[in-house]
Amino acid sequence: MKIDLSLLTYSLSDIPALARHADALGFDGLWTSEAAHDPFLPLALAAEHTRRLSLGTAIALAFPRSPAVLAYTAWDLARFSQGRFILGLGTQVKAHNERRLGVKWEQPVEKLREVILALRAFWDCWQNGTRLNFRGEFFKLTLMSPFFNPGPHDYPDIPIYIAGVNARMCRLAGELCQGLHVHPLHTVRYLQTQIWPNIEAGLSESGRSRTDIQLASTVFVIPTDDPRQAAEVEQQVRRQIAFYASTPTYRPVLALHGWEAIGDRLGALAVRRRWGEMARLIPDDMLAEFAVSGPWAGLPALLRHKYGDLLDRVSFYLPFTPGKQEEQWQATIAGFREKG
Repeated sequence: MKIDLSLLTYSLSDIPALARHADALGFDGLWTSEAAHDPFLPLALAAEHTRRLSLGTAIALAFPRSPAVLAYTAWDLARFSQGRFILGLGTQVKAHNERRLGVKWEQPVEKLREVILALRAFWDCWQNGTRLNFRGEFFKLTLMSPFFNPGPHDYPDIPIYIAGVNARMCRLAGELCQGLHVHPLHTVRYLQTQIWPNIEAGLSESGRSRTDIQLASTVFVIPTDDPRQAAEVEQQVRRQIAFYASTPTYRPVLALHGWEAIGDRLGALAVRRRWGEMARLIPDDMLAEFAVSGPWAGLPALLRHKYGDLLDRVSFYLPFTPGKQEEQWQATIAGFREKG
């Protein structure tokens, strides 16, 4: 199991020092997200200031960008990082696509499939000189003149991860992708009964095996070394679980455990913007399913025991600031190294 660093919030001016620090501490990878900031710009800076970390998006939105725009960005980052770049893609939900991003919402699984295939058509064209001739339901891509062709480089095999919650998206990951980004609001039972069976179906369909795909997720952890800090982190985790659980998209994981009524109550509070009341609705047994509690040095063993081979890469749903809690982060990273 690898230990990555997920940047929950960031400023571009902070990225060089932060990335250098993460590289020196021994993190395996660095992930950026697309929420309030562009996910690609920080990775260009991180690539310049690191030598070892894998660098990826978790996730970049697929539909507001054309396959060509995504292909060029990924190609340049793969070359500049010397093969350390991972392209993580996601769809977001209908409301954000239509009302925030201004793009059409249509058949998300089928459209994302075409995005993936179109990306590989561009990369094959640039690397091997094949004719660009991609014809799908959503994209017709047939023009690539020399002026617009960036040409080959030494790192053309760019891994593609996608974010998936529902069965068809997980199956798509198993069929076509090198990785799946699992949402933080998950449980072991949900991974075992909903995520993995569909991934395995996709793997079987394309003649691939378990070793051809990695599952990555940000996980909720509550370090317990300092009781006061542990209490603060626990409240933060309860608030975040409550926020996610109030969203209809993630109700299947609640239903699996019989927590539908909690989800309904959280949703009603969210509609009325009574955010401060939501955390107290998360009972201890629900917290225990979503989060792992233990000392910093013991968290790696606890996570390996909890997940086994269900997850390949994890990052903590905790802020990371260079110079703060150095010994704690070092203890956790060392714990991941002990068992490989």
